[in-house]
Amino acid sequence: MLSAPPKPWCAEAQLRFHRGADRGTQHQGGATAPLKIQRAFARADGRCELPLLHTGGGLVGGDELSIGAELGPHSRVLLTSVAAQKVYGSVGRSRLAPEGNWSRQRLSFELQAGADLEWLPQEVVVFAGGLIEQSCRVELAEGASWLGADVVRLGRSADAETLGEGCWRSRLEVRRHGRWSVVDQLELTGETLRSPHGLAGMPVFGSLVWAAPALVPEALLELCRADRAGLEGEMACGRLDQGLVARYRGGSTQAARWWFTRIWARIRAERGLAPPQLPRVWPFQETPLAGERSC
Repeated sequence: MLSAPPKPWCAEAQLRFHRGADRGTQHQGGATAPLKIQRAFARADGRCELPLLHTGGGLVGGDELSIGAELGPHSRVLLTSVAAQKVYGSVGRSRLAPEGNWSRQRLSFELQAGADLEWLPQEVVVFAGGLIEQSCRVELAEGASWLGADVVRLGRSADAETLGEGCWRSRLEVRRHGRWSVVDQLELTGETLRSPHGLAGMPVFGSLVWAAPALVPEALLELCRADRAGLEGEMACGRLDQGLVARYRGGSTQAARWWFTRIWARIRAERGLAPPQLPRVWPFQETPLAGERSC
């Protein structure tokens, strides 16, 4: 007789941000296990840097995470994660569900007028046979800005492991004033991992999207493209109707992080904001902004 599989985790974090009288951004909200809201840091420019911790040690088939944030007018927020997220394999691991079970993460962000959200989690590592689906919906009011990035390693390539029969799936929807601004749907599995129009056998994929409060000048795109110099992998950067998108494929999560961090700095400079500082919870012994060209 087959035993019932363990009950999956279903965790939720709901956050609200507002700009206080001292011009700094304050937060309220709560989370259910295994999600945990860590101590917030107040940056000199009034931005609230808030790390989220997943205490479960990784996602297994059937786990679901839901993260929602509402930003009041002119609030400034950086949301990040304390550690890389692991997604364990489920394909072929159970006689009850040999096709595997999906792990899911649902993100929902609502930004009021002039609000500014940077969603910059650490990378995701999908083990062989892992199935992970992420959906992200963003609602933007007048003058709001949303910057989001994902870096994913498909298989533990240091152990010569590939994604196998696993799959990474992502859907991003951004609306401004109730009208569609960005719809970006990706699925990496099977032939897509090997095709030259997909990952061409590379184990690391990265995507950065900026839904900007105004049109993006061509000069900014050229600076972002120039910041690829000296980094391993293939990188491309293009314009959206109101914003930009950058893609990475290669063998190095470090290279993807470095390039995206440099783009982050370019975007801050373009908007006349304070240069970024790496979040305090990031464990990287790296200096991707050291020696960067003047913005």
